[in-house]
Amino acid sequence: MVCIDKATAVKMHDKVRVYWDKHRKELEAELATASAEDKPVLEAQIDVMKTTDMAVVVSQSQNEIAELEAKGLDIRPHRKRIVEEDLDEKFKDDKDPLRLVFVCAMWITGFDVPSCSTIYLDKPMKNHTLMQTIARANRNYPGKEAGFIVDYVGVFRNLQNALAIYGGGNTETEEPPIRDKSDLVEYLRHLVAVTVAYLAERKIDAAAIKQAQGLEKVALLADAVEALIETDEAKREYLAKARAVSRVYKAILPDPASSEFSPDVVLISVLAERIRSMMPKPDIKAIMQDVEDLLDRSVAPIPYETPDDPEVIDISQIDFDKLREKFDTGKKRTEAERLRALLNQKLTAMVARNPTRTDFLERFQNLIDSYNSGSHNIEAFFKALVKLAEDLSEEEQQAVREGLSEEEKAVFDILTKPEPELSEKERDQVKAVCRDLLQALKDEKLVIDWTKKEKARGAVRQAIEVILDGGLPDAYDEAVFNAKCDTLYRHVFDAYQGGGESIYAAA
Repeated sequence: MVCIDKATAVKMHDKVRVYWDKHRKELEAELATASAEDKPVLEAQIDVMKTTDMAVVVSQSQNEIAELEAKGLDIRPHRKRIVEEDLDEKFKDDKDPLRLVFVCAMWITGFDVPSCSTIYLDKPMKNHTLMQTIARANRNYPGKEAGFIVDYVGVFRNLQNALAIYGGGNTETEEPPIRDKSDLVEYLRHLVAVTVAYLAERKIDAAAIKQAQGLEKVALLADAVEALIETDEAKREYLAKARAVSRVYKAILPDPASSEFSPDVVLISVLAERIRSMMPKPDIKAIMQDVEDLLDRSVAPIPYETPDDPEVIDISQIDFDKLREKFDTGKKRTEAERLRALLNQKLTAMVARNPTRTDFLERFQNLIDSYNSGSHNIEAFFKALVKLAEDLSEEEQQAVREGLSEEEKAVFDILTKPEPELSEKERDQVKAVCRDLLQALKDEKLVIDWTKKEKARGAVRQAIEVILDGGLPDAYDEAVFNAKCDTLYRHVFDAYQGGGESIYAAA
């Protein structure tokens, strides 16, 4: 809270303390007679109020003790905390109980706390100081959808002037960065209405789902999900609407007006989360530039007859007959979506461990494209997915039949696919080269951070060429040999971090 002066900061702290404790006791009294549905919410509020710490943070001045005592205020306990405690670091730590501070000049400029969500203004400000103060709440942070400014003295009449000077844009035509909260409430009302209408267009009765109980509600939710995942485009459209509703709803909290929308927002969010739960876990490396999408989509899929750990998927353990039976008797789009998510995750891992498997990934993408374009109905799509899963299982078993480990099989496939043609004796010779090469690289060349050191990279490349040149059969001409060396080096670079770390060790 930004106060007009030091005395007001201390006085406001004392007043808030009194009313804070009073409200907590009122909640505790309400808890004793609350319904089972309301108790968890009240308990959470009481816990926050019990654990929240608050402090006054003001600069020191001469005679401050006497000056504040004349006003009936005691600055000494606050000054003691300021001197002895690292209050700025405590306030920056979102896990620390220090959640409320009273300031008048300190921390207004040059103090960055991304988790700070609310600022109370009780001090006239303008231009640079106003912009700097507003910026304290205008920082991105996980779980924070918007900053909230409470203006007690009408300083926002100066906002347009400040934006004209420091905003760098045309404030008459551009949407202002700060909006009245009532505007957000109306915007949320519009978003909820549009999303509920979208559900109704797909024969989903939102009111019936909200009123249902127990197994009836579970069944209605399953029917709704089945209708919402008809195509990838339909799925993305609904998730975009649900994400917009969720963001604006979070932005207006804890405004009492939020209670009007809670039942619809909960339903919309539950349906979205059920859809996301069937989507594949994304490749984090590919989406680090978009953290929001990572948070929205990184829910692991529900596997069929597989271990609980979503990172380890054994397709050979799937009972395909049982899978087909479940499809025939259940929600067909839902079952297809789950199998698709499992295959997506499995293929990503398989291709990372063996780059010659990219044809399976292309086949998978072609299936999805055909289904989305209407070339396949849901039955044909599911049948094709099952066939792909069976072929992937067969592919994984080949390493065992060849007498190779998975990483040896990856090197063997690179050296033998799509060329050259080899006899059984020559294939055995290539297998021996694979084993020797991997052992030599691990023992001598794949040191820690080798990919970042030019000399180490050169040593790895040279070892690959020397060992292959000395061990491969005559079927490899110069052009094929050079191509194999290039591909194998890229695979080793991607798969092995050095120091015993690799994608195979992780798996």
